[in-house]
Amino acid sequence: MKTHKSFIRKSIVVLITGIIVIALTNCTGKNSESADASGAKINKEELEKTVRDVVYPLPTSFEVINMINKIEASYVIGISNPVANVDKYFTNKDQALNLGVYSADLSYAATYNMKQDVMNFMDVSQELVVQLDITNAFNKDFVDKIETNIDNKDSLTSLISNSFYDTYTYLVKNNKEDLSLLVLAGSWVEAMYISCNITETVYNNPDIVKVILHQKNSLEKLINLLIPHNNHETIKSILNDLKPIKDVYDSIDQNGITQAQLEQIVKQTEELRKRITS
Repeated sequence: MKTHKSFIRKSIVVLITGIIVIALTNCTGKNSESADASGAKINKEELEKTVRDVVYPLPTSFEVINMINKIEASYVIGISNPVANVDKYFTNKDQALNLGVYSADLSYAATYNMKQDVMNFMDVSQELVVQLDITNAFNKDFVDKIETNIDNKDSLTSLISNSFYDTYTYLVKNNKEDLSLLVLAGSWVEAMYISCNITETVYNNPDIVKVILHQKNSLEKLINLLIPHNNHETIKSILNDLKPIKDVYDSIDQNGITQAQLEQIVKQTEELRKRITS
């Protein structure tokens, strides 16, 4: 009942926002601001962000990886899940988790404008989408838009980030919330794995440490989303897999993270990522 009410609330917000955004677009053309009945300014981008905060529960992997990009960490060739691994995934659980993984890898490649990697990760993501029978989650011209914008980093990352929101929303609306949660979990794990492995001396890089510490809140949100669905065996298993990482985060006090704690987070993340992608 709680999930049903939550879904209704989200659907209403999406519907209302869609109407408002369309109205704003029609009335203002390219302008991002308009006025409501009281004369107050309405900012289209802020409105969309507010709605996404309600509809979509976690930062996308793109947003996490964008943090990495902003601290000028180099792109690490070979860190992502090899595209050849897609042939290993036969169950819905493995396919959904690795759709999340490849979504994070796609975001990583797009953020660093690695064009060939973008197309490779697009291909395997599409393959998993077909296998999961959720092709309607994607706009029919999505791939064409990716190819058209392959040289435009900003447009490319926006398209990919938006598609992740759309996939999540589609799965929830079509009673496939367990799959949506597995996609979220896979994306979170891969973004964490990339964060933990972009340098060999993580603890000596304060900016990387901040990125990893920042993921404590998103992990808590992910776990809170998973718990109501732990009657699904697949959800229960991923909850158990995430627990060791959460335990380390919970052990961090106000004095800051120790090297031993950080090394444990890196170790537990690597082990979980290996189980998901192998």
